[in-house]
Amino acid sequence: MAQTDNHFLFEKNIPGKFNAIFVDALENIYVITPDFQLKKMNSDGAILSTFNDVKKYGTPSFIDVSNPLKNLIYYKSYGIIVTLDKLLTFRNSINLRSKQLFNVATVATSYDNNIWLFDGAALKIKKLDDMGNTIAEGQELTFFGENIPEHVDMLANEKQVLLYDEHKGFYCFDWNGTFKDNIIPFLNWKSVGLNEKTVYGFSGNKLLLYEWQSLNLKEFELPEGLSDNHKMKVVNRKLYVLTEDGVSIYSIN
Repeated sequence: MAQTDNHFLFEKNIPGKFNAIFVDALENIYVITPDFQLKKMNSDGAILSTFNDVKKYGTPSFIDVSNPLKNLIYYKSYGIIVTLDKLLTFRNSINLRSKQLFNVATVATSYDNNIWLFDGAALKIKKLDDMGNTIAEGQELTFFGENIPEHVDMLANEKQVLLYDEHKGFYCFDWNGTFKDNIIPFLNWKSVGLNEKTVYGFSGNKLLLYEWQSLNLKEFELPEGLSDNHKMKVVNRKLYVLTEDGVSIYSIN
């Protein structure tokens, strides 16, 4: 049964014009400005650091800030991953094509500060170190037949790695990259994310939260005027929404 928007309590709005929003586990907020700066803010909107070279390799395909100590920017068109430290200072870049990785759909930071990716040519998830060397990989996924994941998002924490295909569901792997023989058939979710105990996504005017331990799926009707057309994140029972005027923050009860 869906829970009403009484479960969302508006906390604040951080004003500004932003193109994208990301939130790390410590509730730091990252935004991309119209002039393509990546800015890191605290929960009050104070600027902590800035990275100015977001468009060095064109428009980023994906940014992962799930690990506050190491952020990833992935440029799929060039096959390049840029890593930043907690101050958004450039650490290094990895040219995936030089590592014979030509079809990398998505990337994510691993729990041990390495990098997970999905190699669409080999049909494997792989873990790379900061030099781009493969240090672990899962089995080839050809046994899925027509259920091989495509157009995937990758999510990772200290316990598991997920691939999400909105037409097929969540493919679950352990922290070593071994497939768990488990596909969770939640379809058509948008803006999926992984927290310590839940995986979430948005569908229509609802926030969907799936709890791993209880296997319980909760549905929350979003505050009036919000839908999966908005750019939203959920971290630590808070909803972050990118609006025309800035970032709105709600607590989830």
